[in-house]
Amino acid sequence: MKRSLAFLGVAVLLVAGCGGGGNKSSSSTSSEGGSKLKIGLVTDIGGLNDRGFNHLSYVGLQRAQSEFGIQQRVFQAHSTQEYVPNLSTFARQGYDLTIGVGFTEATAIDTAATTFPNSKFAIVDVDQTEEPHKPKNLLGLLFREQETGYLVGYLAGLEEKRHPGPDVIGSVGGQKQPPVDRFIAGYQAGAKAADPGIKLLNAYSEDFSDQAKCKQVALNQIEQGAGVIFQVAGGCGLGALDAAKEKGVWGIGVDADQSFLGPHILTSAVKRVDTAVFLAIKSVVDGKFKGGSMVFGLKQNGVGIGKISPKVPQSEVAKVNQIRADIISGKIKNIPTEVP
Repeated sequence: MKRSLAFLGVAVLLVAGCGGGGNKSSSSTSSEGGSKLKIGLVTDIGGLNDRGFNHLSYVGLQRAQSEFGIQQRVFQAHSTQEYVPNLSTFARQGYDLTIGVGFTEATAIDTAATTFPNSKFAIVDVDQTEEPHKPKNLLGLLFREQETGYLVGYLAGLEEKRHPGPDVIGSVGGQKQPPVDRFIAGYQAGAKAADPGIKLLNAYSEDFSDQAKCKQVALNQIEQGAGVIFQVAGGCGLGALDAAKEKGVWGIGVDADQSFLGPHILTSAVKRVDTAVFLAIKSVVDGKFKGGSMVFGLKQNGVGIGKISPKVPQSEVAKVNQIRADIISGKIKNIPTEVP
């Protein structure tokens, strides 16, 4: 099974705010370099080795270190209780920007940014305007995951339609939260557009790191006939893709292009977290940081589709590319963002 390519990238839409102060630390992996600005990154419990979300954030941090000579440090959280102490430590130590990775840190970063109003904070997947205190020193980095979800779902629908037997696809979410559901809602809508009679299966592992949990969810869906499994569960989701490999069905990666996992990967719903983190840091370097939100979609090349398996007919690749163009042009609009 596997490979060809479409694409992905970056850009920006919205913004507004200022900066604050600091606290303690916990688990960590750190490296430093440069002499100018100090940037801190706090991963969620998935850690840097999730081959996706957290890893991409670190890639953006490393790029900033290389291009701007910043000093950087990373705290890897082992539990959600470490989020506030880790975020606060950077503020207390006078870091110029503290970045949280993921929706699970939403409450923690609202607390930290409110406690330290003279420090600058940014967070991936959280809308600053929806935080309880709407701190003006917080920048949210948001994505239109539904757009890339629609693309991979459309391809999944075409593949199921092409093969004999019942048309069934599955998705494995880590937790039911907005960025996860945007991916899945788009995936389901795209699949329905390609194959109106397709059956949709979806379940949540309630975990972003335990691969065994996601593998079991995926195996259950495959037993129900799913010929494609889309993982939206970070490191845990690697288990779902392993189940797809084991049972000889297609797997769809998330965040990073996960085609390197093997020929069972149909494609990946790519999310340029690395670019978003880099641009947030650049705004500080350029003295243009403002609280609010930056929004990354297909039109800005902030989300996209990874390599497509070479086993996919070129006629299907062409259809997916046309769908991508139709989303960008506005011909396809109002893609769902919520999963029932």
